[in-house]
Amino acid sequence: MRTPPKPARILAAAAVAVTMTACVNQAAPVQATTAPAVAAPQIPDTPAGRQLRWVLDVVGRAPVPDAELGGHFTADFLKSVPPAQLNQVLAAFKGLRFDRLTQSQDRSVVARVAVGKVPYDLSLTVDGAGLVNGLLFRSPTPKDWAELDRRLAGIAPRQGFLTAELTSGGKCRPLHATASGKARPLGSMFKLYVLGAVAKSVKSGAFGWDTQLTITPELKSLPSGELQDRPDGSKVTVLEAAKLMISISDNTATDLLVHKVGRKAVERTMRAWGVDDRRNVPLLTTRDLFVLKGADYPRHARRYLSLSEGRQRAYLESVLAKVPLSQVKAWAKPRELDTIEWFATPAQVCRAYAGLVELGDKRIAEVMSVNDAGLGLDKALWPEVWFKGGSEPGVVDMGFLARTAEGRTYVTIALAIDPKEPFPAMHAESELLALARGAFGLVKGS
Repeated sequence: MRTPPKPARILAAAAVAVTMTACVNQAAPVQATTAPAVAAPQIPDTPAGRQLRWVLDVVGRAPVPDAELGGHFTADFLKSVPPAQLNQVLAAFKGLRFDRLTQSQDRSVVARVAVGKVPYDLSLTVDGAGLVNGLLFRSPTPKDWAELDRRLAGIAPRQGFLTAELTSGGKCRPLHATASGKARPLGSMFKLYVLGAVAKSVKSGAFGWDTQLTITPELKSLPSGELQDRPDGSKVTVLEAAKLMISISDNTATDLLVHKVGRKAVERTMRAWGVDDRRNVPLLTTRDLFVLKGADYPRHARRYLSLSEGRQRAYLESVLAKVPLSQVKAWAKPRELDTIEWFATPAQVCRAYAGLVELGDKRIAEVMSVNDAGLGLDKALWPEVWFKGGSEPGVVDMGFLARTAEGRTYVTIALAIDPKEPFPAMHAESELLALARGAFGLVKGS
């Protein structure tokens, strides 16, 4: 989920927003402009070092004019990461502090930097003309479980974490956990259960992965995603909708699939996979949540919460379904995170991953493997990685499944919640991603 028209994507896009890379090829190099001096004498006077000094300076004055960006980045980089997107990322790193240089060559550098108390490894590479063709901000990988726990506690006042091995019979054997039995809001991570319900229906013969779904105005939701922009009456297969739902967290794709299988089928899947939280019944579509939290708030939310389950179902169909999406207004602070969301514990989300594995449908693996969120595990050691995350103001969640070359399967779930204040999602995402990466490394090394 994401609140419209918030520009940053929900936690399920192709990669974490702080990860920026571009091709190293450059057909017509442009001469780099002179970088301003930064008070960091240990940065060498090399092509990469000069660009690092410029980056350290420019994050404090974004947005940067397109012409200036063109003097520092290759054309291929700016084609992959357009100036508007690049400026958005640079602005998120306002207040960036240089700590130390950890690696340095003429055309590449790695520096330890920080925003507030959040550390990053900033990697930068340049081409033969001295223009930046690769830029990566990544939180450092924790070295042990104690560091992981300490950093998790610093992200948000409420957390949940679990690293477990999937064993025979769909069991999750915990290896490391923090509040893994406490239910937290999932954001778009609830789409795991939608995928499960769809896969079960396909397995039963109710419909197929190639069954056509029709995009209609009443089934359109708000971004993230792309299906909301397709013309009314357009067709999309169940498989394409599932891929979009998981890989880019397409909300309209999600609602199309919920409509196809039915709310109660998703509710049954949640119960079958160990989730028995009454707040999930009736199951909300993404459109429902946007209207409840963004249209004439808090009137619809208060009315909905005052009703019994049966009357809630009627309210969703007879009242909320008729509210135009144009009435939904963005919200910046957390709203109703304990009442209007989708809820499960880290242990229950692990069971959802196990349930998807147990279904044994190769299409599920195809859907779940499209996007690894930039986790960056060594493919020789971890040839298969699944990902689903979720977010809204006050919520940043990430869930991964990774299979080793030897065939052992592990799941890591990391949830960060602040019910009162929003936190910089980009930084929280980067930190959770580093913790997940570290967890897989720790279990592989054990």
